[in-house]
Amino acid sequence: MSEVTINIEWLSDCSGCQIAIVDLHEKILNVLQAVKIQRCPVLTDIKDYPHATVGLVSGAIRNEHDRHAALEMRKSCDIVIAWGSCAVFGGPAGAGNIHTPAEIVKAVYLENKTTTPAPPPSREVSPLESVVTPIDSVIDVDLYLPGCPPHPAFIFESLTALVEGRQPEVNRCSVCAKCKRHMEKTDVSEIKSNSEGFPNAEQCFLSQGYTCMGSVTIDRCLAPCPANGVPCTGCAGATMQILTEPNRDIRTEIADRMSRLTKIDRDSIVTSLEKASKSHYSYTMATSMINSKPTFHIKKWIDEENADFEAGVQA
Repeated sequence: MSEVTINIEWLSDCSGCQIAIVDLHEKILNVLQAVKIQRCPVLTDIKDYPHATVGLVSGAIRNEHDRHAALEMRKSCDIVIAWGSCAVFGGPAGAGNIHTPAEIVKAVYLENKTTTPAPPPSREVSPLESVVTPIDSVIDVDLYLPGCPPHPAFIFESLTALVEGRQPEVNRCSVCAKCKRHMEKTDVSEIKSNSEGFPNAEQCFLSQGYTCMGSVTIDRCLAPCPANGVPCTGCAGATMQILTEPNRDIRTEIADRMSRLTKIDRDSIVTSLEKASKSHYSYTMATSMINSKPTFHIKKWIDEENADFEAGVQA
């Protein structure tokens, strides 16, 4: 078998996907014996894009540099992997789509209360695109590996499969499939803040009135958050059921389940999720599989929440 070479590119993201390679621990030795990492912004000083068997692209398309880098990776790599939730779904940067680039520049550089007002950079920083998008809006993608970052087990399996010339073994389960908590009917009648009280370690968060996104989130993490007392925030992105069916939506699916497990009214759960929509859709709002749904009205939800806040201040 000819040598497998890898190029890695880092677009608009936090670098967590690159650090996840180190989290392979001793398994990284197996990877390094089987492949040659040529280009990696956090490991090498290579500026160009040599030909490679596999390209790992993390981050969303946020500015002109991201677009250029994505195109160069597609030209130089035989196989391109959208690596991490930002590359697959747009990630947290997608929240920028709720505002215009001018509004963002104004908030960051001109009216930021924590910095001295200064003119926005014009030469050193690549201009923003009109919207934030996943990388498949710009290039063809061969394999999607969501996660924030993907668990090292999934990274190892994907790279090993490519080296061995086979399809990676991945599941389509939700985070709930790996969660050890038990769903059961309760008399809970109010939605709780995730910072409120001390959740029962054995019982499903939904049964206790806490908003948990495990049932609508694909498993690319092995459920570490619920195991450690933290409700799932949906960082690996929505399940295929949510993504592919037009009238299935994150907030309504969670509301259906929580209302069946508790005595909380379904509509009040939906309203609560809409008021925090920036959080609940923070990893997926930039993908057309979510933002083009007839059930997705995030700007309307945010405007309504802002109006309620202003009314409360005036009162």
